[in-house]
Amino acid sequence: MASEHVISLYRKRLGSERGWVKKDWGGRLRIALVYPNVYRVGMSSLGFQWVYHLFNSREDVVAERAFLPDGHEMSLYRKAGNPLLSLESQRPLKEFHLIAFSLSFENDYPNILTILELAGLPLEAAKRRGAYPLVAAGGILTFLNPEPVSQFFDFFIVGEAEPQLDAIVDMLYEGVEAGASRDDILLSLARNIPSVYVPQFYEVSYAKDGTIEEFRPNGEGLAHRVKVARCPPDHLAIARSTIQSPDSEFSDMVLLELGRGCGRGCRFCAAGFAYRPPRFQKETRVREFIKQEGVKGTRWGLVSSALSDFSHLEELGSFILEQGCSFSVSSLRADSISTDLLSGIKEAGQRTVTLAPEAGSERLRQVINKKLKRSEILEAVSSVAEVGDLHLRLYFLIGLPTETREDIEAILELAKAIKHNMVKIGAPRGKVGRIKLSVNCFVPKPFTPFQWTPLEQVEDLKEKQKWLKKMISKEGGIHISFDVPKWAYIQTLLSMGDRRVGRILSLVHSYGGDWKKALKHSDLNPDFFVYRPKGMGEILPWEFLDHGIKKDFLIKEYNKALANKSTPACNPEKCTACGVCPVG
Repeated sequence: MASEHVISLYRKRLGSERGWVKKDWGGRLRIALVYPNVYRVGMSSLGFQWVYHLFNSREDVVAERAFLPDGHEMSLYRKAGNPLLSLESQRPLKEFHLIAFSLSFENDYPNILTILELAGLPLEAAKRRGAYPLVAAGGILTFLNPEPVSQFFDFFIVGEAEPQLDAIVDMLYEGVEAGASRDDILLSLARNIPSVYVPQFYEVSYAKDGTIEEFRPNGEGLAHRVKVARCPPDHLAIARSTIQSPDSEFSDMVLLELGRGCGRGCRFCAAGFAYRPPRFQKETRVREFIKQEGVKGTRWGLVSSALSDFSHLEELGSFILEQGCSFSVSSLRADSISTDLLSGIKEAGQRTVTLAPEAGSERLRQVINKKLKRSEILEAVSSVAEVGDLHLRLYFLIGLPTETREDIEAILELAKAIKHNMVKIGAPRGKVGRIKLSVNCFVPKPFTPFQWTPLEQVEDLKEKQKWLKKMISKEGGIHISFDVPKWAYIQTLLSMGDRRVGRILSLVHSYGGDWKKALKHSDLNPDFFVYRPKGMGEILPWEFLDHGIKKDFLIKEYNKALANKSTPACNPEKCTACGVCPVG
């Protein structure tokens, strides 16, 4: 009975969507594409939607979606014990050849185990034999550090999807058609596709102090390092969301990727290093795409890790408006804002402009290589106020390496100066935009110059939040929000941990999501991964991944941070400093 209610719920959901794909299963490779969070969150992910499009662009593939059930939906599954179903055809996930997860956020990791359990699969890859589908994962987390979840997956699709999906699909299709065993298919993938990582074919040994002693392949024909796939600029298609749903965060717009990667070199930012070199679409190509694909009234969500670095962003916005459409932009750099761009944003209907100073003091912005002067930030704020009817959202980090009390106080002082500018210019016009500060805890990430640094003590982070909240509330006219330090602790554990952390995830699952209980009963000390500074010479859990970034470069960047020295932005045509771009 419960499955009938779920089927009815899913069919109603499909009825509200536009752009989903339904295919006959006959003779096709069946892929269940899973986002390990609820439908609303998953359908707001451009990467998830784009991979769905890439899979279904192949005639020999049928790809359907699945999500973590939410609320009433979850209770229906739990009560009846029915297996988790796909959205498009309402078939059990166990009937697919491949279950492919899209991993974007570490805090979604426990949901992976919940979904596998609901699907009726053993949680650990080693226990899934015979007719069980293969379970894989892609997404940015797989080419930062897949090790904490490695025991739950048969293989990882490492790097960007475009240059490797076809080869992977071909090999899977051939294996399924030939009736090959799962181990034979996995071995073929690992040996023939440099960007596929199969954890069972690699062994890790540990030293007495708990650090990694050796990471090695355990079979012939296996590479010592897994190459991270990267799409060349001339092969980069214009990624966009292909399904519109009223139940997603971006229900009223089509997301459009203008570029991938960022060359600014902010030392805390994983995306800025993992997606090197930065690659942008040509404005003429984007214009032609919008002209062909858009209809009057379309709202385009323009996204990129470095949107302000897209050539002719202001002109593109004007073109979109001329087409009878509107647009919205993600975060902008304070040193790239113009009143003309802001006027276009306002005309397009967007009411909030997002800037990310990250730190309150120029000294700390120098440390993190966020090359923004106080004067540039205030000038951008003045431009926002001059255009009028625009609100301001500002992102800051606390707990950054070398941070002092003066740096925290500088956040308050900068916020006061921003408010002063907004009021001074906006008040005579009868309208002052709202100011919102979003203050998050710095979490160290792999493949960044800060990968060797620990998380600041949770209690210290709480104290800084408490002080900022008190002082900002005294100021008035500024709204401030914070993330939760205990979740920053968990995120650091899952970002910086090795494959042993999978044991903690298993405990979390067995304790119904109770992290406190799981950490208390774990035989591992989580502080080892979270609060311990890493040695420059030790083997880090993710170093088997080959991004092309030289470790010496990251060490130099770390030392430059400690010396308050900045590094120029990427110039892929001339610079070979980090190692990603070939010489010449």
